[in-house]
Amino acid sequence: MEIIATHIAKEQKKPLRLQEYGVRIFDLISTKSALKKALKKELILVDGVTGCTATFINGGERIELKQVVEKKIIRQVRLDVQVLYEDDHLAIIQKPAGITVSGNRFFTLANALAQNLKKSTAFDAVNPKPIHRLDYPTTGALLVGKTSLAIIHLNTLFEKKQIQKVYYAVAIGVMKKNGSVVVPIDGKESMSDYEVEQTIVSERFGYLNLVKLLPKTGRRHQLRKHLALIGNPILGDVDYIKEGLVLKGKGLYLHAYSLQFMHPNIKTNVYVQSELPKKFLKLFPTM
Repeated sequence: MEIIATHIAKEQKKPLRLQEYGVRIFDLISTKSALKKALKKELILVDGVTGCTATFINGGERIELKQVVEKKIIRQVRLDVQVLYEDDHLAIIQKPAGITVSGNRFFTLANALAQNLKKSTAFDAVNPKPIHRLDYPTTGALLVGKTSLAIIHLNTLFEKKQIQKVYYAVAIGVMKKNGSVVVPIDGKESMSDYEVEQTIVSERFGYLNLVKLLPKTGRRHQLRKHLALIGNPILGDVDYIKEGLVLKGKGLYLHAYSLQFMHPNIKTNVYVQSELPKKFLKLFPTM
């Protein structure tokens, strides 16, 4: 273990238990639950002695945070992944279709990240971790954290809706030029805006639309469900499409096109695009 952060306690009018005083004194411990976990793992020292919930803080104590050096060997999935952006704190990669982002299975994108990304030199470097998810058949830009602090801060940006995501899809049928879909998903508020950028006539499907999608919330299968609910399911969606309109062998025509946010560490604007897959361009070559 190594010391990764130090805090000198402020003078107190009356002694406070460490479990009360210690919340947010370190960037890595921003909640009560995170503090409890750190205390349970004996990662906090007070004047050189392992702290606990019964430790009192009067003021002037030297409080230190330790980090466990990861020794766990993670089996890696052998998969070449295109890196769209990378620095010492985070990365944005191109998720291919047909792979789960993370989970209990071995063959996940998360298990392919270490071999595709540079190891961070930051003091709180961890094995790269996806910050959000894209569905199994969805392609496009996926945000990855490479340090403990970056993961915490990026999750906060998502919670505060400060990461702008743009998707593209090919939707079936006659559509309005633009609109918003406000329909709860799993009992939770959800909203998606859309803009139709191009429309072509299709012998089988009637009309196919290249649709720009701007999700305002992040529910599971939100964009797929919302387009299906307004009668314009996404081409290739075997779960939410009308009977007789299933397109087999081409996959789902849904692509995470871009991510934009304020970098939590270097405080600069990050904007990254992921080019549309070739199957989109075959339908809409002027895009």
